[in-house]
Amino acid sequence: MSKILVIGEIADGKLNSGVAKVVAAAKQIGGEVVVALFGADVAGPADEAAKLDGVSKVLKVERAENKDILAATYAPQIVELAAGYSHVLFPGTAFGKDTAPRVSAKLGVQQISDVMVAHSATSFDRPTYAGNAIVTVEAPAAPAIVATVRLASFTAVAATGSAAVEAASTSAALPTHTRFVKLEAQKSERPDLQAANKVVSGGRALGSSDNFKVIYDFADKIGAAVGASRAAVDSGYVPNDLQVGQTGKIIAPELYFAIGISGAIQHLAGIKDARTIVAINKDAEAPIFEVADFGLVGDLFQVVPELQSKV
Repeated sequence: MSKILVIGEIADGKLNSGVAKVVAAAKQIGGEVVVALFGADVAGPADEAAKLDGVSKVLKVERAENKDILAATYAPQIVELAAGYSHVLFPGTAFGKDTAPRVSAKLGVQQISDVMVAHSATSFDRPTYAGNAIVTVEAPAAPAIVATVRLASFTAVAATGSAAVEAASTSAALPTHTRFVKLEAQKSERPDLQAANKVVSGGRALGSSDNFKVIYDFADKIGAAVGASRAAVDSGYVPNDLQVGQTGKIIAPELYFAIGISGAIQHLAGIKDARTIVAINKDAEAPIFEVADFGLVGDLFQVVPELQSKV
């Protein structure tokens, strides 16, 4: 039977919502699921993780050195903790993509990135060619399988569990060549882009950062997160942490508005798992209409305010 170690992510003192989706992937593999959390004080997030359905145990790895999130510091501890586990799973976030390669290198195994489906303990589907093709890969079972999970491909497990929470210690030597300086992050009252059920994204057709207020106002009206195409980000309309697409964030909201976005293949790769896609564009030939569930041809500066007034 598989024994799966899920490396949890903590943000602003809370458990990242993507961990519940990694647990869903672990359940698909089958076996015992253990969540490990690293930090100086992880009591709150540990209690959250213990409630996730399918989790049998939560390990708290609390050290002063773990106060700041550093992949170089976490990796040797994860390798030590992973002894006896068949799988080590990470969320496919910036945290997971930074830490997983270090762990796989130290374990001497080839990492599997962006797991979409687990057919068995060693067989997985993952995207390739910007999501235009899906490849099934077989991984050797020993010494362990290290993988990141594509969060957009899984539905979060319910918070109906009651797993045990235990303290765990590590004695791994920590590197001294890397140190934490500071964290710069965009703060917003809006929902997190990768976890939101509703997302409103704008493209280059907005024309300026000032005009992007149309997107922000509509998103606030319906309680949605805000996203953007790469063209809008490259034009300087919005910060790059809002970019959706192959080189941005891969999302799977219940409802996705693509406003003034033509639908380049790189952007579509980031929204292909959205449940319902609504496109608004004045170009009737825009590729976005080929994947949209609902499409409206018109001037976004007229359509969006009118739509907002009717919500």
